[in-house]
Amino acid sequence: MKTGTFVIGAALLAVAGCTVPATAPQSNSTRVGNLPESVVRLAAPNQDLTTARLLPEDGCFWYQHNGPVETTLVPLRAVGGNPICTRSQA
Repeated sequence: MKTGTFVIGAALLAVAGCTVPATAPQSNSTRVGNLPESVVRLAAPNQDLTTARLLPEDGCFWYQHNGPVETTLVPLRAVGGNPICTRSQA
């Protein structure tokens, strides 16, 4: 009896690992469809400008980085490595 319960539990765990993860809800950030030309010129290469958005909390541009493990927002950086923001940071 315990063996049957163990097999059913293991099968359920295996099937649960095959599900598609739910997408995270979009926050209240402002989505930037077309970046200003000045931001495009400042941006360093190898950043996904199609997913760039301006976050009102800090006034900086962020883009979505799709890594091998997770997808996360990363600050949009200029060639020198500084974040691209609309106002100066204190």
